[in-house]
Amino acid sequence: MLLARHGRLRRRNRKRRSILLVGALLLASIVALLLATVAFTSQQILRSQCNLSDLRPLALGENSFLYTDDMQRLGVVPSATNRQPLALSKISPSLPEATVAIEDARFWQHGALDYQGIMRALYQNLSKGHIVQGGSTITQELVRNLYIGNPERTLSRKVKEACLATKIFEKKTRKQILAEYLNEVFYGRHAYGAQAAARTYFSKPASRLTLVQAALLAGLPQAPTVYDPLRNPHAALARRNEVLHAMWKNHYISKSRLRSATRRKLQLRPGHLYSELHQPNFFGWATQQLDSDRRIGHRRVELGGPRVKTTLNMRLQGLALHAVSSVLNTPTDPAAAIVSIDPKTGAVKAMVDYLPSGRKMQFNLATQAKRSTGSSFKPITLATALSEGASLYSTFYGPSALNIITPECATNNGYWDVHNFADETGGTMSLLDATAYSVNTIFAQLIAKIGVKNVMYMARNLGITEPIGSKYFRQACAITLGSVGFTPLEMTDVYATFASGGVHHAPQAFEFVRGADGKVIKGSRLSTKGRRVLSANVAAQLTYALRGVVQKGTGTAAALGARPVAGKTGTAEDFKDAWFCGYVPQLATCVWVGYPKGEISLYNVEGVGEVAGGTLPAAIWHAYMSGAVGNLPVQNFPAANLSGGSIISGSGTYGYSGYSTP
Repeated sequence: MLLARHGRLRRRNRKRRSILLVGALLLASIVALLLATVAFTSQQILRSQCNLSDLRPLALGENSFLYTDDMQRLGVVPSATNRQPLALSKISPSLPEATVAIEDARFWQHGALDYQGIMRALYQNLSKGHIVQGGSTITQELVRNLYIGNPERTLSRKVKEACLATKIFEKKTRKQILAEYLNEVFYGRHAYGAQAAARTYFSKPASRLTLVQAALLAGLPQAPTVYDPLRNPHAALARRNEVLHAMWKNHYISKSRLRSATRRKLQLRPGHLYSELHQPNFFGWATQQLDSDRRIGHRRVELGGPRVKTTLNMRLQGLALHAVSSVLNTPTDPAAAIVSIDPKTGAVKAMVDYLPSGRKMQFNLATQAKRSTGSSFKPITLATALSEGASLYSTFYGPSALNIITPECATNNGYWDVHNFADETGGTMSLLDATAYSVNTIFAQLIAKIGVKNVMYMARNLGITEPIGSKYFRQACAITLGSVGFTPLEMTDVYATFASGGVHHAPQAFEFVRGADGKVIKGSRLSTKGRRVLSANVAAQLTYALRGVVQKGTGTAAALGARPVAGKTGTAEDFKDAWFCGYVPQLATCVWVGYPKGEISLYNVEGVGEVAGGTLPAAIWHAYMSGAVGNLPVQNFPAANLSGGSIISGSGTYGYSGYSTP
């Protein structure tokens, strides 16, 4: 009887379990039907709440990179955010796996919205009494980053977010959505996207991330500051291990890999890709050129993405630095700057400024230091005279000192008092010899004859960018003797125009620029097209005169043996600045030497009592150019037709009301 009763109880329990099972299945079916209905209905409603075509993605920005002419990285032009987009195939597989595991485990199963996740989050939040879990999908996060950019949790924003997510999901595959998310998401420390994060925290590309490194990055977007591994390593380690457990739970890694990975350290190696600069002075000038170039546009640079191949040649840069440091090697020595330009294109091949003390300067001596040019300006006056038809065989008398009294040249004293270097008497000589020996009193007479305004306009045409009338470029005849202040870059540009046969090419910082899409931006390639400012024969005559400076005049220390060289020395008043600017057909280079603020005269420097342009600057120029063009074929300058032209003369007794010679 007892057995019969047990049998009846077992049958009742089985029946009850069957009823419960059927009920559970029925309830599950109803819930699934309700979810499907809700999903369908909500999608129909959501679709009417936004229009994807009316929206433009937010400009998140992207870094621009500058490289040398052989593609060595110089540095980064940062956008507001550090970012380098990559294809999903170029990201370590561990990162998308870790991201999906911790952010959206059902990413590969659900659509734009995860209704199960929403219900689960709702239950958790209601049971806890506050928000502890979100129901957003990776697609929704992408929409938030890409189109909305508003972190506020409002109903209207969530509806718009869900609507946009639904429409994006219809247009893109899951892989495309995941790739975009990994390229947009914020990982902290100004790093947006996987590549920037990998460079920032591990000094490596995203393709080489290890499992534990990928897990660390995947855990950052939820709270980048809280989990910042450089600031809060313990919190970052706990979060990383949480991600690793999520990967194991979702079958991305095995139990043994989980155990091994959670025992590892953070493996941090903070990177300097976005802050490290090579050749900072050239880099700074190049980025200014990039920003102001209308072919590229300020907005494109601001948003970032270009890859720039610059004109800088690291071999020449190294030679320039070695040349100046081998001559000026005492900490108390003056500073120096060297600029080299390819005359055929305007490409700046080397740019060095140097302080023997090693002290860092806040400005670029090569591009910003406007220093008295001394007699290195005289070829501009000569070019003006030759362009107006004067002959190199014109003769002038060059006394040791001369007072010139003309409306253009007169100073506050009523006359212009000109002295030769060391007050020597030049005697009567041609413009050829006056150039070779840099006779001040003859060039003073020359500018008085041809007019200071004409010389100023010639200077502007040849490459001087300073506006006429500015404090560095006032209307005064003394400009022919270098009373004005110009930069080494400007002066090299002038001499590069001489070297190119009279065709001016503005100094160029880059050979080409690729946009963010990888295509070369139209018009950004380095061009040989320039603007003719001197006739070919005037340029050849000028070069012929400047060759005499190196062959027999003040610049013999710059000679390069059998290789033809043209150039000019320059020495400022009281020996505050010293220059040598010269060229061969393939390369033009200027060397400037002086103290950064012009506060000290160049006396007793490296065994030289008075540093004139023909001493240390010419020696540095020679040391640099010997290596710079040593492997290039020897080229001759174009022959000059010296016949013809007007013979002008000056007696050394020049002026409206008299003259005096001490």
